[in-house]
Amino acid sequence: MKQFGLIGLPLTHSFSKKFFTEKFEREQIDARYDLFELKQIADFTLLIEEHKFSGLNVTIPYKEKVMEFMDELDETASEIGAVNVIKFIRNKENLILKGYNSDAIGFENSLKPFLKSHHTNALILGTGGASKAIDYVLRKNGIQTTFVSRTAKPDMFTYNQLTEELLIQNNVIINASPVGTFPHSDEYPDIPYQFLTTNHLLFDVVYNPTETLFLRKGREQGAIGLNGEQMLIGQAIAAWEIWNDNFSEIS
Repeated sequence: MKQFGLIGLPLTHSFSKKFFTEKFEREQIDARYDLFELKQIADFTLLIEEHKFSGLNVTIPYKEKVMEFMDELDETASEIGAVNVIKFIRNKENLILKGYNSDAIGFENSLKPFLKSHHTNALILGTGGASKAIDYVLRKNGIQTTFVSRTAKPDMFTYNQLTEELLIQNNVIINASPVGTFPHSDEYPDIPYQFLTTNHLLFDVVYNPTETLFLRKGREQGAIGLNGEQMLIGQAIAAWEIWNDNFSEIS
């Protein structure tokens, strides 16, 4: 039986375990998918010694930190600077860990059908591993990006710097942070929603709840809102292709 899993912290509400467990049952695949909460990234070494994995997914807060354990990096993952898929390549007694980023695939495939010619500038809320993949995809599609952080950093806005003018200029807004995720569904990114218009496209990487307050507040102003479910499905499908040597067909 092949073993797959997800590392991160916390993992109380995992899309991946449900997705892959149902896939294995439906397609009669002899495999299992488990959750592995790591209190620190240093525990990764012991984890892979104790289990014979075929592949792992990586979620917050380890998408960047896990890179130091990789023997090889896919070109896209290297450019993004974050890994959310690990392929375990075994050659006789040697084990090679290769890192990939399927977040970019899932995000691009879910966002592109909604992009219009006036979507030229974007604000990315959050600066973690997911935000890096999102930045990569937006720039790849000709959209200028600026990050928004809770703390002042070079070349970034803070939330209290967001004005009406900035929101008019940036009509794509991506919540790449976990703010608003169940059970904290009453939380939302602190942006001036009153300046959103029908020209705005909002994307929330959060998928639980289906409609976050971030999306609801945007839709109340006429903005188009997308949640992270299709991105998650897309990145999971891509991860499976990576683990099964079919990545070239979808990259």
